[in-house]
Amino acid sequence: MSIAAATTVGPVDLTVADLDRSLDYYTGAIGLGVLERAGDVARLGAGERELLTLRELPGAQPVRGHTGLFHFALLLPAREELARWLVHAASERVPLTGMSDHLVSEALYLRDPDFHGIEIYRDRPRAEWSVDDDGRVEMATLPLDTDDLVDVLADTEVGRYEGMPAGTRMGHVHLHVADIDATERFYRDVLGFDVTARYGTDATFMSAGGYHHHIGGNVWAGRGASPPPPGSAALNHATILVPDSGERDRVAGRVADSGGDVQEVDGGVLVRDPAQNALLITAAS
Repeated sequence: MSIAAATTVGPVDLTVADLDRSLDYYTGAIGLGVLERAGDVARLGAGERELLTLRELPGAQPVRGHTGLFHFALLLPAREELARWLVHAASERVPLTGMSDHLVSEALYLRDPDFHGIEIYRDRPRAEWSVDDDGRVEMATLPLDTDDLVDVLADTEVGRYEGMPAGTRMGHVHLHVADIDATERFYRDVLGFDVTARYGTDATFMSAGGYHHHIGGNVWAGRGASPPPPGSAALNHATILVPDSGERDRVAGRVADSGGDVQEVDGGVLVRDPAQNALLITAAS
């Protein structure tokens, strides 16, 4: 059974070593706004939409070589907004780790002070996506034409960057997993996502409703990665946002029927994939 076509992803919950340092980065470099701060927890977003929760654990160490977050991806509503962010990043000397054209999207990559991966991207219109005979979306990793991207602002006065626009949302979450086959069995056969692309035993991409991907999974070169040790600056959970409580309960029921643990928590139910990545399944209404 497929997960509801209207399913998307929601806020990502992360541990950080120094909350003040992280807030400086996410508000200044990334352009998110602080929606709420209470002690060692802060919630950030664009407009009124929550996109990120940060939880301080002093001394937390970055995660490398373990399962968990590869990157979360902030989807901007228009190409012009991606161009504005790139101009901002260049003027503020925000370090980037990559810039790619994925055919379905244009993307910029970077890492926060705790080594959490971030993608900032815009989608091309779906009419421009190529789909093969099996219904899988054609994606690639090509050099990004930054000159062409910035040229969309040629007739626009670019002033001081005012932050990410209210239409920004969490577009997808890409995870480090331990095994691609096991990952697909869980996300496809239990949760109900469609596999939209696969690259051998190294990476898989899955989505609802024909999107190019809401969830990505890739393995470390050494394979068999284990969950991060306690005290890590790690992913606490990603959010799968289903349309309503009925769909939430149906998906949670399939997890329970498969032998998975389902924990009721504030805001929804918490489940774990085979790599022990935590997912909060919550209802949009």
